[in-house]
Amino acid sequence: MSDVELARIRGGRLQMQTPRTRRRRTIEVDDFELGVYPVTEEQLAEVLGITADHPRRPAARVSWLRAVRFANALSEWEGLERAYRVDGDEITWDRTSEGYRLPTDAEWEYACRAGSVTPQYGPLADIAWTALDGVRTPQDVGARLPNLNGLFDMLGNVWEWCWDLLDPAGDPRGHRVVRGGGYADDAYSVRADVRRGGAPRLEQGDVGFRIARGALE
Repeated sequence: MSDVELARIRGGRLQMQTPRTRRRRTIEVDDFELGVYPVTEEQLAEVLGITADHPRRPAARVSWLRAVRFANALSEWEGLERAYRVDGDEITWDRTSEGYRLPTDAEWEYACRAGSVTPQYGPLADIAWTALDGVRTPQDVGARLPNLNGLFDMLGNVWEWCWDLLDPAGDPRGHRVVRGGGYADDAYSVRADVRRGGAPRLEQGDVGFRIARGALE
């Protein structure tokens, strides 16, 4: 299959806003690996046995639940222990597993910023597909400049699912975090500090995902 290329992200500290209170707190992020690109249609098709109409575009209209199942299937493909236990819509993460998984909310922002403290790690016209480009679909991955971690399309093109609940204390529907903004979003949404959420079964044309790996104790 088309390899999922991973970049090693060295751990460090992240100043991050909490979703409910908007207060800033310091979070310690351990070393982990993250996909250099969002998962493409071709990669999703090969692992899940579906059709890819545009092989190099980021896979979109992928629900959080399907992204979890892709991560498990990719782990099995490569002979790794699955990171997730799936019981219907109930998903449990085995944090000791070395299998593929979704990044946490903090990991995603830390990797996106790549040391930057500004909302974008470069001029949007150079690093991201946004509403300013006037495109109507996701674009092939890797066509804009990467951040200093060597990661492409962290901002713009498609929103990316994270593991975390958007509001663990106050949302009985269990919405999950999406990050990064999409091809139809303006500059206010395409920022490292913006988070939105979606139901685990949501399938939307500007929502995809990126794969992570690395055990968390």
